[in-house]
Order: sequence, then C-alpha cells, then structure tokens
Amino acid sequence: MFYWVMRNLLVGPWLRLAYQPWVIGARNVPRTGPAIVASNHLAVIDSFILPLVIPRRVTFLGKSDYFTGKGLKGKIVAWFMTGIGVIPVDRSGGAASEAALRTGLRVLREGSLFGIYPEGTRSPDGRLYKAKTGVARMALESGAPVIPVAMVDTDVAQPPGKGLPTFMPLGAVIGEPLDFSRYKGMETDKFVLRAVADEIEYAILALSGQEYVDAYAASAKERTARGEPPIPAAEEGPGGLPLPEVEKPHRPKR
Repeated sequence: MFYWVMRNLLVGPWLRLAYQPWVIGARNVPRTGPAIVASNHLAVIDSFILPLVIPRRVTFLGKSDYFTGKGLKGKIVAWFMTGIGVIPVDRSGGAASEAALRTGLRVLREGSLFGIYPEGTRSPDGRLYKAKTGVARMALESGAPVIPVAMVDTDVAQPPGKGLPTFMPLGAVIGEPLDFSRYKGMETDKFVLRAVADEIEYAILALSGQEYVDAYAASAKERTARGEPPIPAAEEGPGGLPLPEVEKPHRPKR
C-alpha cells in the first residue's frame, strides 16, 4: 500500500512532471509471475525512473547506508527508500553478497519483479561494463526469466557527483525476456555463470547503444581514483560476440 501511495500519489506524479518518463517495450514485462529486471546503471535516479515505466512493482536492493542516516535528513531518506520498495543490504562482499542473493531469491519466490544492475555499481562514464555473475546465479537458481533494460539519458540528467538531476525527459527500453532454463541445475558451474552473465549484458548492450568495456566498473573507478587513464572500449561485445550495431535510443515521437 505504501509503495502504491508513493508511486501514484506522493512521489510519482512529481517525477513524471519533472522527467516525463518514456518507455519502449513495456509489453515485454510479464503481467504476472517472477522475473528479474536487469538494467544498465547510469545514475542514482535509475531506481526512481524505472519503476515509473513498469506497471508492476519492482523491488531493488539498496546499500544499508540509505537506511542508517542520522537526523531528520537520514529519517527522510530511509522513509523514502522504504516507500519506493528498496530493501537494505550490506554490499561489502563475501557473506553480504550471499545475503543479497538470498534476498533477491525470496522476492522472486513471492512471484514478484526483482530489479538488479548486473554491473554491480554505477557506470563511471556512461559506458557499459562487464556483468558480474550474481545475476546469472540468481536466474539459474530461481528459474525466473531475465528482462534486459536500457536506461536512457539518466547519466545526462545526473552525471557522477551531481545531486538533484536536471529536469529533462528520461526513458527506458525494455527487451524481450531471456530464458535460461536450458542451464537448470548448473548454477555452480562458473563457466556457465559467466556465459549467462555475458548473454544478459549483451542483450542490454543491444538495447542501449553504449560503448562496451570488458572490465568491471568497480575496477574502472579504482583506476580513476589512482589517476590512471580510462580503460579503452572493447572491440568485441560480451562473450566475444560482435558488437551490435545499435544507436542510442530516443524518445518516441508522439
């Protein structure tokens, strides 16, 4: 109920007015049943715009810091994150990563949509980075289809370091669901997990028209912090496939 009120009465109308969200491929989201919504991650506002263009509730994981802030601001942030369906999780790795996986699987077992960013963190420069295998393991363990999504222009509205995003139209392109049932029972095979993660990332790339970097986004951020040059774009797509010839999507003409 709280989510519905936030999405349709309190926060959603203001976001729709400010960012005029548009979507291509909304029909690819199943009306019922569990599914993993796997998206590129360009800005913090991704987690606010994507739920507006998908008719069903989408549950995301968010770093626990959002829920432990002090003072009035901390309470407001925690209230807001809870209202939009974010579940707090410790993202420090190891046992925390396993806990995040289990939380996602629980959401899927309930027949809901679970949102995940396969890159593991926001892109530091608007390019698409290598997917981590957590999304693959979740897909194989749950048996749920994976819906690839490309967010569009959220990095333009909210580049790294910017607080309030610029008011401008923002959108999403939703691809056809991916079925990985052929790999049932192989969720512990690291080569299978890598192949599935690459297939998911390739589907996102084929929607977004981004440059692809065959390295993890976290590594790219570490290089930047050390003052090293950016990692060059890859000459091949995920899994060694040819790069898709796709241009950046644009808002559909009305």
